[in-house]
Amino acid sequence: MQKNGKTRPVSSANSFADFLTADPVTPTVIDTDAVIIGAGPVGLFQVFQLGLLEIKAHVIDSLAYAGGQCIELYPDKPIYDIPAMPATTGRELTVSLLRQIGPFGATFHFGQEVSTLDKQTDGRFLLVTNKGTSFLTKTIFIAAGVGAFQPRLLRVEGLDKFDETQLFYRVNKPADFAGQDLVIVGGGDSAIDAAIDFATAGPNQAKSVTLVHRRDSFQALPAKVAEMKALCAASAMHFMAGQVTSYDEKKGRLSTANVTDPEGVTHALPVEKLLVFFGLSPKLGAIADWGLAIERKQLTVDTEKFSTSEPGIFAVGDINTYPGKKKLIVCGFHECVLAAFGAAPIIFPDKTIPLQYTTTSTKLHKVLGVEKPISSD
Repeated sequence: MQKNGKTRPVSSANSFADFLTADPVTPTVIDTDAVIIGAGPVGLFQVFQLGLLEIKAHVIDSLAYAGGQCIELYPDKPIYDIPAMPATTGRELTVSLLRQIGPFGATFHFGQEVSTLDKQTDGRFLLVTNKGTSFLTKTIFIAAGVGAFQPRLLRVEGLDKFDETQLFYRVNKPADFAGQDLVIVGGGDSAIDAAIDFATAGPNQAKSVTLVHRRDSFQALPAKVAEMKALCAASAMHFMAGQVTSYDEKKGRLSTANVTDPEGVTHALPVEKLLVFFGLSPKLGAIADWGLAIERKQLTVDTEKFSTSEPGIFAVGDINTYPGKKKLIVCGFHECVLAAFGAAPIIFPDKTIPLQYTTTSTKLHKVLGVEKPISSD
């Protein structure tokens, strides 16, 4: 039985927020045809391409939601090179992809990282996550981007004992922070967005919000910076230039964050919850120990079916490398198509897999749950 992590069967998606909750009940060992590691845009499109071949997938991601880099690094910044989309954002692209894969019944396992992989005598793979979820699968698709994202930590000795009780690197449930004294550390979009959200009147408004950054300049959208400064001017929140250098506690709970400003003066800030947004650091993690051919921390693949050096394990997106490789989302989409067709003979060894077109194939229309398009004649 899965003890932690988040599991979510996907049937449809109307908003990004739909994928922040979970059903935690799963069998001891999940028997499946395909496991996708990574729920970024390429991992999501891999679900779609497998679905067209009637292959259902389970998807694992270390984050608490789908979207990968697009959500963590540039959720609201424009992307201009997605086909048929003159402009979109990381958040919009994620929502669109989630809607697209709705008919295929993929199941997401959020907040988990793959820890071990063992090949079985029958050729399948036993894959186990750090939360104890186990999969027995015929194929694996590694779409982990540049690796599993880990938050960059606030390095203050002893502070880590408050991790996930009063020290947080992500906001999963905004309501958990309402009505409290918050200190938010960071100078990027995530920190400023959180400060604005919690300082603005509403059900999740905090008792007090203080944004701390080492200097009075920010790596965020100018409009968001202007909004944050307007809230400070209205005394709805506060900004302090400096760094958290120590803390105080009372009865085993964090009570004060001590911030040293550029002049060397230390200020004691009352705090009930400390939120840190220093960005994310990607790590290849356990994948590096699977015996797959690696070149400069990337998995080498062929360009026929994007197989790794281990048959049955494929790699798509930024995690792979091959001659002429371009790290673009659109290139990852192309790789997903060939990887799906490369996996089909493993999953259906006695079945011929013809190339079909979604414009004309009644079988694909049935798989997609759509009616046959009306002829223009």
